[in-house]
Amino acid sequence: MIKKIAILFLSIFLLLTACNLPGLNSVAPFPVTAKVNWLTPAFDTAATPTPFLPIMEVIETPILPNQIGNEEPVVVPTDTRPKRPDGQVNILILGSDYRPQSGYRTDVFMLLSIYPNEGTASILSFPRDLYVYLPGVGNQRINVAQPFGGFELSKATLEENFDVTADYYIMTNFQGFKGIVNNLGGITVNVGQYLSDTCDLPQADANKYCTVYAGPTYMNGDTALWYVRARYTTSDFDRTRRAQEVIYAMFDKLMSLDAISRVPDLYNLYLSSVETNLTLSDIIPLMPVSSQILSDPSKLRRYAIGPEHVSSYVLPDSGANVLIPNYELIEKIIIDSAFTP
Repeated sequence: MIKKIAILFLSIFLLLTACNLPGLNSVAPFPVTAKVNWLTPAFDTAATPTPFLPIMEVIETPILPNQIGNEEPVVVPTDTRPKRPDGQVNILILGSDYRPQSGYRTDVFMLLSIYPNEGTASILSFPRDLYVYLPGVGNQRINVAQPFGGFELSKATLEENFDVTADYYIMTNFQGFKGIVNNLGGITVNVGQYLSDTCDLPQADANKYCTVYAGPTYMNGDTALWYVRARYTTSDFDRTRRAQEVIYAMFDKLMSLDAISRVPDLYNLYLSSVETNLTLSDIIPLMPVSSQILSDPSKLRRYAIGPEHVSSYVLPDSGANVLIPNYELIEKIIIDSAFTP
């Protein structure tokens, strides 16, 4: 059972955090209901990659509603939300884009909800550019909560904005990703749609582009890493889809191979690649549900905050693109993923 839990956590955590989701697309307009309702969405914002910003630089000076006017923040009522299911464990999965001498941001921000009593789990992806209130800091992108205040601030940010409590966290980067995929002999990804983006791989064309087509596609570690991180022709939302495709490809390969014999290498790589407050005593009670998910990937449900749940906005001081959450629409996703076994 220890080996099975190691495989599950490796496939979920290391694959998810390899994705490092960036980018932004403009979205169709809809009325914004948010705790920062003093903002006016810019619905015609063009998609542009966001440059890396060192952690020492504050992305945007916090602006309080009372500096704009007397508007009262709109708080989504939660009295109709079901109670947290018995036995549920919520784990915040963070992917750091650490660069030496530059600090980091957590451009992967996902909540894994595990339901041991039902043998199920769900993953909810938050866009890195989601503009929320960080307690004690101000309005910022969600991806700076961890570097600004560690897990306590990330946890407080989830509770403040979405009324969801994370029990544990696990944070890593994508350094070990290629090695894990290659150790499994590569993976076959069911590509959802055509993708052509810049790359630096042997299969690149004369213009330094790599291309994949919809359907089953074999990928080694380098290609899989390019697939989940391609950023110049797609959006954050599309990269979330591709990351989830790779997760399922990993599950399929683990089930088709004698992955148990590979656990020592994978487990050692996992231990050397993460920062977490999860201990072995925390993991042991999750082993039965992990075994069920490993044998039936459909028990792992996937959710994401998508373009229909946010509005794009350009911050006036920096010109940076952010996503303003529509809390009323996001509430339904939260209930489905973090309150429904």
